[in-house]
Amino acid sequence: MSGLSSFLRQNVLDNENVKYAASKRFVDENGAPVEWEICSITSEEDEAIRKACTRKVQIPGKKNQYTPETDYNAYLGKLAARCTVFPDLHNAELQNSYGCMGEDILLKTMLKPGEYADYLAKIQEINGFDVTMEDMVDEAKN
Repeated sequence: MSGLSSFLRQNVLDNENVKYAASKRFVDENGAPVEWEICSITSEEDEAIRKACTRKVQIPGKKNQYTPETDYNAYLGKLAARCTVFPDLHNAELQNSYGCMGEDILLKTMLKPGEYADYLAKIQEINGFDVTMEDMVDEAKN
């Protein structure tokens, strides 16, 4: 019975937020890169994000038959936006300063492409994905 007690909610270690310097371009008053704060999400939240990024596509040549298709770029953008605790991507002043609306769009605007790719990899790592979505998509294509 002692083995089962390890799985009880009160005995599970809580996930702590992770600090990560997403870019060397955002610096504090001492010139050090500002660390962003990232959290993990639950499987239910992940499922909701995934469903929001999935649409039904008609199978070519098959009338009234559809297959689900997930937009992984949109999924990863929404996942990264949801997992970002600091900076507050919901902040209207921050969005206005970059001239965009929406947390995921703001994130893409703030970071350079390489920084954004590294940030997405860190987000996936924190959420327990050993293989990145890009790797899975590339593997599926081959």
